Amino acid sequence: MSVEVNNESGAEADEEAVLDVARYALARMRVHPLSELSVILVDPAAMEQLHVQWMDEPGPTDVMSFPMDELRPPAKDDEEPVQGLLGDVVLCPDVARRQGAAAPTRHSMDEELQLLTVHGVLHLLGYEHEDAAEKAEMFGLQKAIVDGWRAERGATGPSPAPTER
Repeated sequence: MSVEVNNESGAEADEEAVLDVARYALARMRVHPLSELSVILVDPAAMEQLHVQWMDEPGPTDVMSFPMDELRPPAKDDEEPVQGLLGDVVLCPDVARRQGAAAPTRHSMDEELQLLTVHGVLHLLGYEHEDAAEKAEMFGLQKAIVDGWRAERGATGPSPAPTER
């Protein structure tokens, strides 16, 4: 997987963990190994600008996804994945810090960024959470991916619970 992480936020963040969880999510979702993904960490002003421009909503948000080739995971186990550009996942560490502190499981900014990275990757792969069925599928996958990644690394304690969106 070609995954690039750029921290333009000014915040100290565990960029290696963001890179690692993104690669894990892409492998778990059977994305072609030569596909490309960009993850960018931005400050609240930059995130707010994107949020207003693309969603017509004020204020910074936690994560935004900008798909390029609209890749989808293979529907069947014997189906080959398609190579291409996944797109960009944009994260805001300042929003992640607040959300992590306010979450029922109270977790760190870095744990929230890991969760949001997986959330953004799933959006790039076409998953949404507009209705109850979509939400159950997407958040179930998100939890399974984050839990699997944490387990492989020997993480202890509860996994971060997603913030309601």
